[in-house]
Amino acid sequence: MRTLTQEEKDLLSPVFWEIDIDKIDKSDFDNHKKYVIERILQFGMTEHVNWMLNNFSESDIKDAVKRSRIIDRRTANYWSLHYGINKNEILCFTKQSAMSNSMF
Repeated sequence: MRTLTQEEKDLLSPVFWEIDIDKIDKSDFDNHKKYVIERILQFGMTEHVNWMLNNFSESDIKDAVKRSRIIDRRTANYWSLHYGINKNEILCFTKQSAMSNSMF
């Protein structure tokens, strides 16, 4: 079980604002890969995405993109092009996003 470094905690805390990042270790992120990847894809900046790419496999990221109900279509579209994922395999293209807040 590897703990997150202070640098990683400082980096990731803006993306995981509702979590006490000091109580999290690397195994928590490994056990909740889809959630972590979704949050970084949806709310992260370049440095968060770089951290994600260095800490999760391509397979983990592709799986999260395919199964996510959280990421928006623009984000899903980018990663589908990046990894060559067929849009028919991506849930947010076939179901309404859980993050949709449209009043109209």
